[in-house]
Amino acid sequence: MEQPFTSRRGFIKRAAAGGGLGLGALLAGCAPQRRGADHDAGRKRLRAAFSNGGLTTTWCKLGHDSVMLWGDLLGVDVHWVDGELNPQRQREKLDLIVDDDWDFCGFQALQSGALEEPVKRLRDRQIPVIGMDTLIVEEDRLREVGVWVQIAADHTKIAETSTQYLMERIGGRGKVIHIGGASSHSGARQRNAGFNNIAAKYPDVQVLGGGVRWCDWKTEKARDSFEALLQQSDEPIAGAFFHNDDMALASIRALNGTPHEKMIVTACDGQEVGLTAVGDGRLAATTVNPTCMIHMMSLVVGQFICRNKEQLDDLPTKIPLPCPLVSKEAGNIEAMFYLSDPKHCLM
Repeated sequence: MEQPFTSRRGFIKRAAAGGGLGLGALLAGCAPQRRGADHDAGRKRLRAAFSNGGLTTTWCKLGHDSVMLWGDLLGVDVHWVDGELNPQRQREKLDLIVDDDWDFCGFQALQSGALEEPVKRLRDRQIPVIGMDTLIVEEDRLREVGVWVQIAADHTKIAETSTQYLMERIGGRGKVIHIGGASSHSGARQRNAGFNNIAAKYPDVQVLGGGVRWCDWKTEKARDSFEALLQQSDEPIAGAFFHNDDMALASIRALNGTPHEKMIVTACDGQEVGLTAVGDGRLAATTVNPTCMIHMMSLVVGQFICRNKEQLDDLPTKIPLPCPLVSKEAGNIEAMFYLSDPKHCLM
């Protein structure tokens, strides 16, 4: 862990020095303060709007907590818009607030394309928008509509990593189940592609139901779909891959007392509930989609844009983030617990 820490520290030094924000001022902004306190007289507080898919999911809730924590540390007042796992509601709620005064915004779109018009309205007012996790529009149109930078992990790689582990654990043969998020979600589509990339290498593996079952990130729908697929096989089903930990943990209770009790189950997200499940053996593995890092870095980059008066061409079009596999064999559960702890919000 030493080298990543050194790299992060070096990045902060270079960013602060290069943009005219003294390191002392940055660190002063990291001292815990009462919200709204004038803790740095030489630096105004910023105002930002953030939104992600829905606070009923553990991944989105921890992302929200990360933005709030780092907003307090860095002097950014955050207005939160809950997507409610409903693309239309998320769009309607953003339409109501985009004409307010914001220094920058950070959005995770539930459905690619749904937030294009509000983002364009912010673009026309020269308000930077950071895309978080899900693509707001197709990647080659991000700058056109007003997304300054896309901050995300590689969802294809996330799925490939969890699926490869699954295939190795089941010996590359047998029946498996594939439970997906929402087909309108760019990350879920990429996770579907990642699963298929790996499954195609194993001709002795049969995907029950003919492919992914889309469940819109809803745990009840995932559980119902999973239970229906269990009924399709009298012989033990070897494994299952879920697009997030929440859906997996809601579903695997159905394995008790069935021929499928020894099923190997892998998932994605890798935050507290998933890490706990790997530790106690309910999940064989999960691959981290680093919600804390995505949300925290979106806020940090946004405030750098504003405080350093950075221009669009100063930023990369995307910032890819790490997505490690967590398993008992990997020996990284405790580290991931520390980094994703709500007191730290780092991974």
